Amino acid sequence: MGKIPIKKGSGKGNQQPERLNIFKMNTGLGQHMLKNPLVAQGIVDKAEIKPSDLVLEVGPGTGNLTVKILEKARKVIACEADPRMAAEVTKRVQGKPEQNKLEVILGDVIKADLPYFDVCISNTPYQISSPLVFKLLNQPRPPRVSVLMFQREFALRLVAKPGETLYCRLSVNVQMWATVTHVMKVGKNNFRPPPQVESSVVKIVPKTPRPPIDFNEWDGLLRIVFVRKNRTIAAGFKSSAVQEILLKNYRTYCSQNDIMMDDSVEIGRIIDRVLEDTGLGDNRAGKCDETDFLKLLYAFHQVGIHFA
Repeated sequence: MGKIPIKKGSGKGNQQPERLNIFKMNTGLGQHMLKNPLVAQGIVDKAEIKPSDLVLEVGPGTGNLTVKILEKARKVIACEADPRMAAEVTKRVQGKPEQNKLEVILGDVIKADLPYFDVCISNTPYQISSPLVFKLLNQPRPPRVSVLMFQREFALRLVAKPGETLYCRLSVNVQMWATVTHVMKVGKNNFRPPPQVESSVVKIVPKTPRPPIDFNEWDGLLRIVFVRKNRTIAAGFKSSAVQEILLKNYRTYCSQNDIMMDDSVEIGRIIDRVLEDTGLGDNRAGKCDETDFLKLLYAFHQVGIHFA
């Protein structure tokens, strides 16, 4: 990812929001610029930025959020995929004291090797909503807090609870690793151009200490039980493809632990026994909570079945 150099000096670069009109927004990239300064200030306030903080901003656009973050933070790393926007946010602080606190990185934040940062703020392009959340949570040292704007339905999935319509694999996955709260609704008219859907801001705070569970294993189990969240958990394990994968994992486990494995073993019977012992086979994933899934994962581990 290339860095955009910030040239010192003053001049036309000091002109602000009206520069927005010099090119058309690429809505295909999720470019809907937040134009309401009160909403922008509210997002920054919720991040509770300290003067010593390094802040990652994803998708700064023309810098309406960036300039407010710069007032609070020690440094801002703004990651932007569109060269035009990268140039605009660079010009936004040209010739000002803040320019020395801003580093603009041109490229895809999902593919980037990110440096350490304390806080993340994002008006998130819809295409990278889920990848961004998990990239942040899987950082070697996750940010202390992330305040992120998403399409309303995606945001509500992040905070959904068991039994609610939007409760899904995403809900359980994120809530295992972090505490997620809904911060505010943001209407369409707060953007230029207005998007087709409403937005919401959420606050994500990673759990400390980090749960001692392998992410790929946890997600592997959830993929199976949420394949049809309103069917029974047992139904998800009836798939021959699922049973073949689990049998392969079981053989690997036995081999690695010097356990003699009977070639006639029926993985389906082992699965049925676990579901019966846990009492969860007839439950539906959409109504189970984190404790239920942990109980299931532990029970499968006890008989040597793993999900990654």
